[in-house]
Amino acid sequence: MIATLESNWANAYYQHDEDRQKLEYPLLLAQAAELAARYPNAAEPKIWQATIMVTNAAFQSSLTALSTLDSAKALLEEAIRMNPNALDGAAYVTLGTLYYMVPGWPVSFGDNRKAEQMLKTSLSINPNGIDANYFYADYLLDQDRTAEAVSFLQKAIQAPLRKQPSLADLRLRDAAKSALTQTEQGRQAGGKTKYQSLFADANNQTR
Repeated sequence: MIATLESNWANAYYQHDEDRQKLEYPLLLAQAAELAARYPNAAEPKIWQATIMVTNAAFQSSLTALSTLDSAKALLEEAIRMNPNALDGAAYVTLGTLYYMVPGWPVSFGDNRKAEQMLKTSLSINPNGIDANYFYADYLLDQDRTAEAVSFLQKAIQAPLRKQPSLADLRLRDAAKSALTQTEQGRQAGGKTKYQSLFADANNQTR
């Protein structure tokens, strides 16, 4: 069930246009919520419920998205308390990524120190995982720590794909290759994140 949910999310996220994503994400959220309710003691459905909430937040207003990401954060923290190793530490990857992508106080909970702590924990659980290495590299690039990022991008590129290679793995590998090429050519990899863009005017709205 989790594998099907993951596959459907990856197809929506990587292959479908925004109009179709707006229709599909709520359906995927309902499926994830149903799984979480059916298996209340399992961390995995909560991780995927939070992941889909995060991607769906891009289609919400700034204030609604702030509340959505707070809820996703709470789900990920609950999943970590239940089983920190679930999905090879995926909750740490997603939560760590949120910590450096979203704005800090007073707009949201962004915190670079916590981001690094979470992402390093994910690497301790799954040191050869493509997700853990790619997103820690992305964090380092965001912090202008380019020299440190290179080795993690290389590890992400060389990371073994899962037994049934998912679209997400393949796309992350491509993203890692692109980021490494830009870094080696002296160009700034990445740029303003979608969550930073989403909340660019949130401070004004919350005053």
